[in-house]
Amino acid sequence: MASLNRLALRSLPTLAAAQQSLSTGATAFSVGSFSRSSTHPLFIPSHISAHRQFNNHSVMRTYATTPSPQTPSGSDILASYSSDSHIGQNVAHAMEMLAKADAVCFDVDSTVIDEEGIDVLADTLGKGPEVTAWTTKAMNGNIKFEDALAARLEIIQPSKTDIANCLEKHPLRLTPGVDRLVEALHKRGTDVYLVSGGFRLMIEPVANVLGVSHDRIYANTITFDENGDYTGFDSNEPTSADQGKPKALTMIKEKYGYKTMVMVGDGATDAQAKPPADAFVGFGGVVARAAVKEKACWFVHDFETMIDIVNKNSK
Repeated sequence: MASLNRLALRSLPTLAAAQQSLSTGATAFSVGSFSRSSTHPLFIPSHISAHRQFNNHSVMRTYATTPSPQTPSGSDILASYSSDSHIGQNVAHAMEMLAKADAVCFDVDSTVIDEEGIDVLADTLGKGPEVTAWTTKAMNGNIKFEDALAARLEIIQPSKTDIANCLEKHPLRLTPGVDRLVEALHKRGTDVYLVSGGFRLMIEPVANVLGVSHDRIYANTITFDENGDYTGFDSNEPTSADQGKPKALTMIKEKYGYKTMVMVGDGATDAQAKPPADAFVGFGGVVARAAVKEKACWFVHDFETMIDIVNKNSK
């Protein structure tokens, strides 16, 4: 476990929990949603304070909020920006939903972080091209997600040691601006969820950096035998199958009674989440997928206008 110890020293606090899981022989170990950077250490924006990432449980933050005037209409919000710079099926509606959302759900791979975690894992094992082809099919909606997930994991069959080595070689990197968007949402009292077809343990460090509680992560789990060898994945996770994201969002909405929910993501599985999401914002800042662009209420290439709308419209 020396490699994982070295990674922990590089300010990735939740991997201490991973190390404990690796050493105890537990049969379940989750990984995923991790992006590659061969030249940069763990990316934590300088304005994010250390207390938000110091243990294996995300620090939930509370902010004092003040009453705000009624949310402007979507058409008014859209009119305040250059109209020719915004594309989508119903941009004004999406902007209004974001302005008053009490929950926003983010995909992780190629949205919150800038790569597909399972592809990074495959690269470390010399099986990148095979797995990437399946990932592209899944994200473009050309195959059921559960079939693509099973096929990719069957190709990789990662052991616990394989995963630990991947974590050391490829520290995560946030997509530019996502930290400020999540910060703005939290500041105005909007709950943030990470809903991903990736794997939980590698998403938890991302959640810690962003200040998102671990119970607001909906993701997949890889299982192992007592020797740490791959045995499969937990098919009971809602995001392990096609239509999993609408299922996860339905569970969230029913459990907490949210009135307005927005989904943000880059893939076809994210577009499936509306409904129950009231609006779907397609993200093309890492990979712009034509199928997603066609279905998105609003399609963006960065988070800047979203940040501005959230900052101007307190709940």
